[in-house]
Order: sequence, then C-alpha cells, then structure tokens
Amino acid sequence: MTQFVIPQEQWAQVVEKSGGLPAPVYKKIPVPNPDPDEVLINIKYSGVCHTDLHALKGDWPLDRKMPLVGGHEGAGIVVAKGSLVTDIEIGDHAGIKWLNGSCLSCAFCMEGDEPLCPHALLSGYTVDGTFQQYAIGKAAHVARLPKDLDLAAVAPVLCAGITVYKGLKESNTRAGQYVAIVGAGGGLGSLALQYAKAIGLHTIAIDGGAEKGKFCKSLGAAAYVDFTTSKDLVAEVKAATPGGLGPHAVILLAVQEGPFQQATEYVRSHGAVVCIGMPAGAYLKAPVFDTVVRMINIKGSYVGNRLDTYEAIEFFRQGLIQAPFKIAPLSELPEIFKKMDAGTIVGRYVVDTNMLRG
Repeated sequence: MTQFVIPQEQWAQVVEKSGGLPAPVYKKIPVPNPDPDEVLINIKYSGVCHTDLHALKGDWPLDRKMPLVGGHEGAGIVVAKGSLVTDIEIGDHAGIKWLNGSCLSCAFCMEGDEPLCPHALLSGYTVDGTFQQYAIGKAAHVARLPKDLDLAAVAPVLCAGITVYKGLKESNTRAGQYVAIVGAGGGLGSLALQYAKAIGLHTIAIDGGAEKGKFCKSLGAAAYVDFTTSKDLVAEVKAATPGGLGPHAVILLAVQEGPFQQATEYVRSHGAVVCIGMPAGAYLKAPVFDTVVRMINIKGSYVGNRLDTYEAIEFFRQGLIQAPFKIAPLSELPEIFKKMDAGTIVGRYVVDTNMLRG
C-alpha cells in the first residue's frame, strides 16, 4: 500500500470574523486526523464557488462554523483513512463536495435525497472545507475520481457541475427542448450550458455584457440575451424559441432577486422554473392566476446526491464537459472574492494549494 508523509501543519485560508467582506487569513494550521469513517485528502486544487462568498459574508440564515476554512470543490489524493473505510484506498484520487457527509439512515438518505438529511455536514460551512492543503471528508460521500482526470479541471464539477446537472434533471426537460439559463456567463452557468448541450437541449443564455455573450456562444448557446441592453427581455427570450412560446424550462443561477420574479413571464406554459441561485434575503413572487392557468411549475433544486455526482463526473470523463477555469495560488483567494463580489469573474477560478505565494 502506498504511504504518504503527512505534515503536522499546512497552509490554509481561514475566515476569522464576520460582517461585510472580511478577508480570510492566509496562515498555517494543524493537519486534521480522519475519524474511523473518514478519509484525509491532500487537496491539490479547489474551485471557488459563489457559495463560498456567502460563507465568507455569513449572509445566509444558516449557522456556520467559526473560525472557518471555506471551499467545497476540492480534488486531490487520499493520503490517510479511518479504520472503518474499506472501499477507498490510500493513493486513490477523490473529491470533497458541498455535502461532506450525511447520516445515511434517515428517510431522506434512504430515498437518495442525502442533501436533505437533517444531519448533513456541509464542506466549507459547517465543517472545514478545501481552501487548505489537507481536508477531511466522510468516505461514503467523497467523489471517486478516475486517476486519468486532470484534478484542476475536474474541481469545478464537484459543486458547480453536479449542481447544474441536478437542476437540469429536476427541470424534466428532454432532448430537443429549450432551456433558458439565467447567469449563463458565470461559473455555474458556463457548466450548465455544456451539460444542457450534452443532454441534447437548446440553450438561451441570459447574462450581461458583450464579453459574456461571446463566451456563452462559444459554449454552444443557441441565443444570447443581454439584460443590460435588452429593451424587452421577456419578448427576446420568447422570440428565441420556436413559435415564440418560450423555453420549456428556466434554470435560475442569478445572484440577484430580480430574475427570479421575471422568469414566469417568459417560461412556456406547463414549463418549469428551477431555482438554484440563492441571493441573500431574496423571495419568489409569481401571479397565482397565471401560475395556475398556465400550469407553471416553480421548484427549487439543491445539490446532487451520490448518483448525480457519479453521472456528472462521467459526462466530464467522456470529454463532454470542459469546465472553463483560471488557476491562481491559494494565497490570492481574497482578491478572487473581491472580483466575485463585484460580479466581474467570467468562468471559474481554481486555487492551487501548492502555488503558495503566487
């Protein structure tokens, strides 16, 4: 069996205070030891998700660990495991996701809805995550990664990819139909466009700016609607579909409330509005009469289960998903958060835990 030398200390980005946009502190902390049902993963790369920004700000109505090591898109190598772990080996490649662990025995877990487990552990929120060189994950929930996969490239799939793939499944759309993706030029949206194309869906990308429009078209979007210049967004989205009936589904990845209120206006009758983005303090509002007589389905979609994880990674393994990303050293994480907060990131950032000081 492969043996790894595990240090006692490691570099990490640690959130130590709340309020506003606090900068995480780049410092050395102890390397954790896995419990009997856990594995220790030497994180090589970690994607940076908008959820990490909410964890940094503490603006969700969900208690978080403090101090906190954020991050939940970590890909690396298993270097230690607990005594009860028998189905993963030292040296295997694995990923840590948002869902770090669940009880596996409640009604939700038994039905394959592990993300709804009342005892769920959340990476980079209720337990320390992947913005460190060594991170802990429950063995039952870590993603199994084939060794031929590029760890940097697959990292964004571990949350963004799984999340949008799950949302597309929840939309109940099928090949040949149309889906509008709101926030298509961001990290989630760029993957949603590709998963939709791989499934056989036509996509209408909605975002702001010419640069994002060019980016979305390069990923296969059939049409692009720029909300910053559109005089009638509802009409433009409908016009991009056959007969002007509107898309069969809307995937909402926006980080502001407005698009959530507008989606029911352009979705096709009997279509689905799937909410994935979670703007802080936002609410959903739709006219009851219109919702009933047009049979509109409004639903939420959370992260995927273990099967969704396998399927999303399999799309990537087959070369159908190319997650657009930029690599930066872990030490530059505060600057990435500033760009994310300003809404200026195109695609996805992945931090390299070994590029310690850029």
